Amino acid sequence: MRSIAPAWRGYTAALCALAYGVLAAAWALGLPGYPWGTGDPSQNRPMSALGGTTPQFGWWIAAFFLLAAVTALALARGGDSRAPLFLAWPIAAILVLVVPDSRLMMGVAYTPLMLALPLFGGDLGGKTLVDAWPWSVVNQLLPLLCGLLLAAAALAYDRRRTLLSWFTPRRGRTAVYVAVVVPLFYCATRWAWALDIPLGVTSKFLSDNPKALWLVGAYLATFGALGGVLTLGLVQRWGEVFPRWMLFLRGRRVPPMLAVIPASAVSIIITVAGLAYIRMAGTGVFTMELWAAWLPECFWPIWGAALGVATVSYHLRRKSDARATAAAGVLDAAGDR
Repeated sequence: MRSIAPAWRGYTAALCALAYGVLAAAWALGLPGYPWGTGDPSQNRPMSALGGTTPQFGWWIAAFFLLAAVTALALARGGDSRAPLFLAWPIAAILVLVVPDSRLMMGVAYTPLMLALPLFGGDLGGKTLVDAWPWSVVNQLLPLLCGLLLAAAALAYDRRRTLLSWFTPRRGRTAVYVAVVVPLFYCATRWAWALDIPLGVTSKFLSDNPKALWLVGAYLATFGALGGVLTLGLVQRWGEVFPRWMLFLRGRRVPPMLAVIPASAVSIIITVAGLAYIRMAGTGVFTMELWAAWLPECFWPIWGAALGVATVSYHLRRKSDARATAAAGVLDAAGDR
């Protein structure tokens, strides 16, 4: 008998896709709030892949989400056909990696800073959370959610675990080291700017902007570097058992989701941001004179992909260890009898 939980992943993904498809059709019919084109404050910079569209493009968006809903329903119904998977994975990839843009990462990165600075009497030039999360950015969370639900339904449908079999411990370990090294390229440039060193830019570029801007850049760089250190936990002992210096937790097993959820989220937003910079670089809006202002970000998809591989490998390894521990416990209990 087919499990209800995997089926409901597909039904939930279908409901999400249908809801967004209806919203897109409403935009095409004249409902205000179309988040791209003239409805996007950053329309002059090609951050989004949909930046050049108009509300009438909502009909195409609605059709795409209808296809996503039909695919999700096919996954929920189950079966042995591989056809739904061939549709599900490309659709999920588009919803998760192509529709969002780099402002999603900026919102996530700046939110802690915006919440903390007022406690110390500072601000970001009057910028607030509303500026970090306008509708054009909040909207990106909805297709992203649909894509993640569709991917979850596809994983539940794929009983052969064809995709997951690729994520071996060896590949996971290699991915961890890539995910640690790649962001250091970006970090080095932002730390240099905070120290008034024009690494990869001109002195005029630094002097034309307030010092606070470069300090914020250094904050983001430090955030990325610390993330790299935490990534090592995916292949280190302290990523499975809390270390001794954590007084109230030491010796306890680290809940896998404590690492998997944030690492998965970061891998997605970093990849999305990197793809947005690559799109902008392809339009010629950047110059080689200021290469450090954009080139390091173009390597972020490598960082995000590596972190994603490392995270999935960690998750599968922890599940395997849990099964082995449970099996050993059953054998011990049988032996005691």
